Amino acid sequence: MVTLAEVARHAGVAASTVSYVLSGKRSISTGTCERVRRSIRELGYHPHAGARALASSRSDIIALMVPLRTDMYIPVMMEIAVAVTTTARTHGYDVLLLTGEEGPAAVRRVTGSGLADAMILMDVELDDERLPLLRASDSSAVLIGLPADTAGLSCVDLDFGAAGARCVEHLARLGHRELAVIGEAPTMYERHAGFAERTLDGVRAEARELGVGLLHRPCEAGHAAVAATLARIFDERPATTGFVVQNESAVEPLLAVLRGRGRAVPEDVSVVAVCPDQVALGASVRLTSVSVPAKEMGRRAVERVVAKVGGDPSDDVTLLAPELTVRASTGPAPA
Repeated sequence: MVTLAEVARHAGVAASTVSYVLSGKRSISTGTCERVRRSIRELGYHPHAGARALASSRSDIIALMVPLRTDMYIPVMMEIAVAVTTTARTHGYDVLLLTGEEGPAAVRRVTGSGLADAMILMDVELDDERLPLLRASDSSAVLIGLPADTAGLSCVDLDFGAAGARCVEHLARLGHRELAVIGEAPTMYERHAGFAERTLDGVRAEARELGVGLLHRPCEAGHAAVAATLARIFDERPATTGFVVQNESAVEPLLAVLRGRGRAVPEDVSVVAVCPDQVALGASVRLTSVSVPAKEMGRRAVERVVAKVGGDPSDDVTLLAPELTVRASTGPAPA
C-alpha cells in the first residue's frame, strides 16, 4: 500500500504539503498542487478513510439501513441496495450496509459516531420508530418508503396506492366483477409495512369506486400456503375470476395451483401482480404487472441524500408513477 510519505518523496515535497493538498486547509501553489496530484495518480495512492474523515469532517460514506426480515422478498431489497451502491460510487461515496433489525439503535449508532455522512433507510413502516430520531438529528437522511406522516422527511418510493388501483382498474375493464388479493405474509400487515398497507388501500379504494367485489387474504410463501389461501377464496367467493398478487413469492405457486384446479389463465381467471419485471417475465405465464422500479428508487434516493449533504435542506416526497404492462395472464372475464 502506498503511503503519504512515499507520495511526498515522489513529488519532492514535505509530507505536510501532501496533507494540505488533500485537505485543502492551507493554500498551496498551483504548480505544487499539480505535482502532488500527479504523484498521487501515478502511485495509486488512496488516503486512509479515518485520516480523510478527520481532515475534512466527512467520511464519504452513506449508511444504508435494510433490515433483512424473513417476511420480505429479498431479491427486490438487494436490487435496490445494488442501485444505491453503484449510484453512490458515481458521487464519490462508499456504502455501509446495515442489515440487522436494530431499529432506533442503528440510527443512534450512525448519528452518534459520525460513521457516515448520510443515511438511507429502507423497509419503512407507517409508524416507523426510527423516524423521531431522524427528525431530532441534524443528519442527512432519505427514506425509500413512505410513512404515514412525512413531515420533516425526504422520501422516495413507488406510488404503491396508485399501483394497487391500476391493477383493479385493469381487471374491472376486462369485465371481472369478483376480485381477490393474494397478499403479503400476515406479519407484513401486523407491523404495518408501508408499501403493503398502501397497495392494499389503493386496491380497496378502487374496488369501491368501481363497484367490484373484493377479498384480501394474506399469504405465506410456498405451494402449500398458496393452495390453502386459494381454496379459502374459492370457498368464500366461488365466482372470483380476477386475482391481484401483492406477494412475489406467491406468483408461481398460484399459477401452479390454478392449473391443478383446472383453471386456465387467462381464459378462466386473470392474474395481475405488483412485482419486479424479472418475476413477471419469468413466470410460467407471462404476467400482466405493475413493475417495482428498484433501480430508479435507489438512484433517486442517493441523488437526494447527496444533495442534502451538499447543503440542500429541503424535504420532499417523490412518488414514482406506476406503469402497468399487459401480458398473457389477463383477459376478458369468462361469460
